[in-house]
Amino acid sequence: MLMNIKPVYHARNISFRRSGRKVLDDISITIEAGELTALIGPNSAGKSTLLEILLGLVKNETGSILLQQRPLSDFSPTELATTVAYLPQQHETHWPISVYDYVALGRIPHNRFARAASKDDIMQIEQVIDKTDIRHLITRPVTNLSGGELCRVSIARVLAVNADVIMVDEPIAGLDPSHQLSVMQLLKNEAESGRAVVTVIHDLSLACRFCDTLWLLDKGKMVCSGTADKVLTDEHLRQVYQVTSKIIQSSPIKVIMPWERISE
Repeated sequence: MLMNIKPVYHARNISFRRSGRKVLDDISITIEAGELTALIGPNSAGKSTLLEILLGLVKNETGSILLQQRPLSDFSPTELATTVAYLPQQHETHWPISVYDYVALGRIPHNRFARAASKDDIMQIEQVIDKTDIRHLITRPVTNLSGGELCRVSIARVLAVNADVIMVDEPIAGLDPSHQLSVMQLLKNEAESGRAVVTVIHDLSLACRFCDTLWLLDKGKMVCSGTADKVLTDEHLRQVYQVTSKIIQSSPIKVIMPWERISE
């Protein structure tokens, strides 16, 4: 069950360098519960690094981060792992455990490697198996799954944490259109249930369709944030992506299509 306190991230004036190069420069963001937020921008814009800093995996050089009105540094590793669930960009599997056991790994922050799963663990696992429509896969080894199947199973593992905040890094990369829509709808449903959900995504049309708030990063700086109408403008696409765009508006649906690369 979600906490009654509204889960919110507040990050202010975040900067970070890697190998002497400034990766993030004075970034300030707010993540609200009940919203699906897209982190967009070209390659090397700093999107994945920002997620890692919000997760406490990388230490920011400047600025402050509050999670649920508490400094991020106040959270113990176990408490943070039960509050924020994370799916990294690379989620390959190397051990042929069953899909069911792989999903059950999401309960580790709660049971701390207990020998037997609790009733609550089993309930959460069963719920996310049905929610992600993977029951027909639960006996198969994860090493024998297709890319689309592994993506859904990995998301099921993340959902099994039952965290207030979910962060996923490029979950639809390499998936066919059907699986892309399925994954985005899953994330949207989690946001509508009251969670704060953040995803790194490159497909601007899907970001426009499914996400409530967009952050546009470029060269480590926040270019713009807000609704798709505010962020996905022809001016911003020219400035950040160096492309012209076709914008098809048919209320309430807006489709953004990168159209031509601007010659240098």
